[in-house]
Amino acid sequence: MTITSDKHAPWLLLMFRLPARQASRRVEVWRKLRRHGALPLRSSGYVLPNTPAAREHFEWLAAAIRRARGEASVVQVQAIDDLPSEELRRQFLEASAGEYQQLLRQLRQVAAGPRKSAGARLTRLRRRLQQIVAVDFFANPLRNRVEAALARAEAALAGTPPPAASARRERKEYRRRTWITRPRPGIDRVASAWLIRRFVDTDARFAFAEDAARHPNAVPFDMFQGGGFGHRGDDCTFETLQKEFGIRDARVTALAQIIHDADLGDEKFGRREGEGVERVLLGWAQQDISDDELLRRGMDLMEGLYRALP
Repeated sequence: MTITSDKHAPWLLLMFRLPARQASRRVEVWRKLRRHGALPLRSSGYVLPNTPAAREHFEWLAAAIRRARGEASVVQVQAIDDLPSEELRRQFLEASAGEYQQLLRQLRQVAAGPRKSAGARLTRLRRRLQQIVAVDFFANPLRNRVEAALARAEAALAGTPPPAASARRERKEYRRRTWITRPRPGIDRVASAWLIRRFVDTDARFAFAEDAARHPNAVPFDMFQGGGFGHRGDDCTFETLQKEFGIRDARVTALAQIIHDADLGDEKFGRREGEGVERVLLGWAQQDISDDELLRRGMDLMEGLYRALP
């Protein structure tokens, strides 16, 4: 195997060797490589797309291997002569396809099994899906199929129609509007405002009040009084808006799960990414900044989180 190194290379290669007596450490390293989605090469080493996250994963593993008296190198790779980039991409897609197909089989088993245990099993499958999506580096088309099947299974268990079957709001009725919510917005209100401006009303203006009646022409969201868009059933306000306006973007769906778990704290989706965002927002809310500035900063955070999602 011939390797060409390049600091702008599309691939990252980890090569390592552990002493023979370090069998348990070798198993630990293999498990971490599998969790990170690394592809084993036929000859030696493991490969990942060259991203900051992958570099961090490989560098931490390399450091751990060296501490165990092994040898490890992390190399940025332009080409591997017996594995062109197209073949590497195909192998990554094949690996993720196998994981998605296994989830589909498990979903069929849940549908055919006892209803009593279905909720817990669907929660575990939802978490497994999130793990697979995190290492689905080349957007395997099976992802949409699995997400749709899981949504149908969850809707069937809850006795409600899936999101695709629910009524849709006409977005044109909500253009260039003022949207009102409570002061000192937390993660659900910040994320909802971001969703409104990003997907519903690009010219949206935002106001803050405890009582929506003070702004009779504004559209309320996440208000205790005054109607509008808020928590409905098991959904937070962000989820309500996503469903009402038929927003089917896959990253918005992932973000909805993050906001739900952070806002409601019920661990329904097993998403932890929102905890740090919520703490940052709470810290800012304790500073002497306006509601407008708090919302602006929070919406920037949401945009960054959205862009970082796979």
